[in-house]
Formats: sequence, structure tokens, C-alpha cells
Amino acid sequence: MNKIINFKTKRKIRIVLLSLLLLLTNKAFANTSINVGPTLGKQAPAITAINTLQQLVNIKQLSGEQGLIILFFRSADWCPFCKRHLIELNNQAEDFIQLGYGLSAISYDNTDILKKFSKQQNISFPLLSDQNVQTMSAYNILNKEYSLGDDNYGIPYPGVVVIDNQGNVIHKHFFKGYKKRVKFNELYRQLKKGLK
Repeated sequence: MNKIINFKTKRKIRIVLLSLLLLLTNKAFANTSINVGPTLGKQAPAITAINTLQQLVNIKQLSGEQGLIILFFRSADWCPFCKRHLIELNNQAEDFIQLGYGLSAISYDNTDILKKFSKQQNISFPLLSDQNVQTMSAYNILNKEYSLGDDNYGIPYPGVVVIDNQGNVIHKHFFKGYKKRVKFNELYRQLKKGLK
């Protein structure tokens, strides 16, 4: 009788462990980096987004001496992960500026949402609105899970693109899932070492 109970207990434990392993594997794949975005070493696509003053801006205007770091995010309205990520970038903004980089962040949010969030959080870099989805499409980061007509159509895969002072893409990193994000302290270390 003891052997039968022991066998059943072991079997249940194996099933639970296998289920946990599958769950963790699925979560890991949901948050893995993906190969989307502009081609490394090539000229960055034009930005066709507007700032919170409703002005069209371009890469040259946004860049510092060394170039531009662009954060692509889902929403400063409804996405808590994006809000936290924007605040993290703001907290480290001065480090990137000292390296000679300009900063900006782009989403599909309208300018009123971006202006409100920027004011509430004292964001020191431009938040840009890409409501026409032209920049997300040009940068090849439009999240394909949402189609035209869907409320979330226009959101990008979350990530970062770094453009040098010649307008070439020198770094990119995007994630399929919405929880995992680029670590700005790691990006800072890479850029400080002379990321090429």
C-alpha cells in the first residue's frame, strides 16, 4: 500500500514540476529579444512623429554630438511598464547627455497624453506622438498582434534604437513581451565603452 501511495505522490510531483517548467519556458519566450527594427549599420529611417507642441521633429534636431537614443514604448497612458521605463530613462538621462547623445521616446499616444505624463513626471526629453503609425512602420517595429481598427493598433514592440551622428543605426534591442525592457545602466556602459 505504501508503494502505491509513494508512486502516486511521485507522479503528482513530476506533473507539477513539468507544468511549472512549461509555464516558465512560455514566460521566457514571451520576453525574449526579437530581431525587428532598422538594419544595423544602415541609415536610420526618418522620424515622422510630432512633439507635445504638435511640431514635426527630425533626427538631427533631436540628436546630440554623438547621436540619438530613441525609446519606443507602448503607452504613457495605460501601460505601467512603459511609465516605469520612461521614468527610469529620465533618471539616467543626464548620463546619456554627458556622453553626447540626445534622447527621445515615441509611442502612438496622442500629444495630450504625452504632455500630461511629461509634466507629471518632469520628463526631461521629448515624448513624440506617432498616431499615423508612419515611424513605427518605417522602423519595422509595429506590433503585428494588433490590426488596423483595433484599439491598440500602432503600438510598437518595446525597445531602443541608437543612431550615431552620421544618422546610422548602431544599436537596437527589442522585446516581444511587454514586461521585459532594455536596462539603461547596461546601455550606458556599452555606449561609454564606444559601442560600434
